[in-house]
This record gives sequence, structure tokens and C-alpha cells, in this order.
Amino acid sequence: MLSDGVSLKMRSWLFAPGDSERKMEKAAASAADIAIFDLEDAVAVEEKPQARARVRAFLEAQASGHQRLWVRINPLDGPHALADLAAMMPGRPGGIMLPKARGRADVELLDHYLSALEAAAGIDLGATKVIALVTETAAAMYSTGDYCGAPRLVAMTWGAEDLADSLGASENRNADGSYGFTYQLARSLCLIGAATAGVVPIETIQGDFRDLEGLRLRAEQVRRDGYRGMLAIHPAQVEVINQAFTPRGEELAAAQEIVDLFAANPGVGAIGHKGGMLDRPYLARAQALLALAGR
Repeated sequence: MLSDGVSLKMRSWLFAPGDSERKMEKAAASAADIAIFDLEDAVAVEEKPQARARVRAFLEAQASGHQRLWVRINPLDGPHALADLAAMMPGRPGGIMLPKARGRADVELLDHYLSALEAAAGIDLGATKVIALVTETAAAMYSTGDYCGAPRLVAMTWGAEDLADSLGASENRNADGSYGFTYQLARSLCLIGAATAGVVPIETIQGDFRDLEGLRLRAEQVRRDGYRGMLAIHPAQVEVINQAFTPRGEELAAAQEIVDLFAANPGVGAIGHKGGMLDRPYLARAQALLALAGR
């Protein structure tokens, strides 16, 4: 749910390179909750002007659905971000993905740029939302808890590949394929930072788009940890992600049972239930799960 009351699902975020109209069409037509047209990593420097033109033309050609069509711009401390924004905003994207965010100040700076560009394009002030990639540099790891109240911010996500480059690491995985400690830490700091800021935490990509079973297991695990969605790099990943981040019937039934139990016993702090004790944190988690399902 966005701060202005507009409902927007955020389970699956599918990237499409901004220099490929065919892939943008596939992403927009997919079941992804949000399609992200990428002007950063997926586009070579010499191709960025052409990619901007393609993405803007694609956005302007859409009669509806702009709310779920987002754009990943280039980092604010580089030479391309302002050109990206100036080209994109007349196309009315639903949101902007901010890569290599260095902290709250970057989101505030982006808000200033977007406000001016919205005014110039006749867009309602504040309509363009933001998701920040918050762990892509070593310095950014120290600011993941600073985003509370950041304007326009509705979600935070993290990245492991650029972080490895920033650290000078040759690998970010353990021998068994799991993320190394530093990258597990980045995932945790993103989750904690998002909870602190009151925004939606989004898990990073799975590079092997053919391993759908591995994707399912990972997505289900991070949802249990508190994540509410995941980035995708291939349309085949979208349905797996959507299912993993949609509570199942038995989960909802169990949560509703807990909510009903406390409702029937107002003012009670702890209640015996099925051989154990339930206290208020159990109620809060049950209510959160029902809210996630729109109940």
C-alpha cells in the first residue's frame, strides 16, 4: 500500500533492458507486479541515449498501467542520472529505482529532481515513487538504517554483485552456493532498515533463472524472514515469486484463528492455545500476514 492510499502489489519486480523494446513488451505483459526498465547495468554507456528514447517512447505509448511501469536510472553521483530523469518523466513512470543509494540524502536529492520534473510535466507532486538499492557500495552499508521518513520511498532492496566489486572481493558465495557472511549481513541490514523506515523490503535477484525450485525455496525462506517481494531477471521467475510471496490458505486460516482467539478474549496478554502459549507478538504477526493477503 502506498502512502497516498493507492494499492500496489510489490511481490515481483521484473527487470527488462531499456535498449530492447521486445523485452520491455514482455515485461509489461507479464504477471510481474512491477516491470522495471533498466537504464543502468543492462545498457552500455554508448547506448544510453538510445535506450532513454526507447523507454520514454514505450511509456508514452501505454494507454494505462503506468503505476506498475518503473525505471532504474543510473546512480546520482554519475553523469547519466539527470539525463535519465529528464527523458523519463514526460512518460509518467510509476516509480524510479535508485541504484547505489548512499543514504537518505540521495533519496532527498532525487525527490527534489522529481518534484521539479513532475511540475514541468503536469504530474501530481509526489506521484512518482522510489525504491532504493541500499547495499551496493561499502559505505552504503553503514546508512541502511537512515531512511525513515525519506520522501517518496516505498521499498528498499539490496545487491550483492556491486557490493563485491566495491569490496574488491573475487567471490560473494560460499562453496555450497550460499551467500558469504558479508552479503548475508547486507540482506539483514536491508530488511532491518526497511522495517525501521516502514517500507517494503524486497529480496535481490537470483541469477540462475533456470533453477526455479531453488528460487522457490529461497523466496519462501526470505518471506519467513520478513521480506515481501523479490527482484527477477527473467519472466519465468515471476510466477514462482508471486506464489512464494502470496500467503497460502492454511497460513491464513491459522492466522485468522489467532486473531479471532484474541478478539474473543480482549485485554488478555497471553492465551493458551494447542498446548502452548500465545502472546501479543503472535497476534501482531498474524495480523501482518492477513494484511499481506489484503484481509
